Amino acid sequence: MKLAKIISFLGILAMTGVISWAFINGDFASEGAKLLAMPWGIVSMVDLYVGFILFSMWIVYREKSVLPSIIWVFLMLTLGFFTGSLYTFIALQKSGGSWQQFWHGKRLKNK
Repeated sequence: MKLAKIISFLGILAMTGVISWAFINGDFASEGAKLLAMPWGIVSMVDLYVGFILFSMWIVYREKSVLPSIIWVFLMLTLGFFTGSLYTFIALQKSGGSWQQFWHGKRLKNK
């Protein structure tokens, strides 16, 4: 579990750095338009959002409550795997060393 915490924390740091760098040095609208004008750019975006949706399904399952689920999914769809890394890190911290608790979150109490 310690390795998972390290990897998720490194994900938070990497995503924070690269998102900050892109906002400072890039042009979201024009570069996004170029990306979506290319077939592999479209494939990359579809792949990315399929991953976001699958990860969001796990979040919704773990959270059980509607409002936290909506907030986390919105953040996932807008900030990507910065949110995924943060959510994973928090879930690992709250799990108390239990992989069952990590994977099932608030639903574990119903089992």
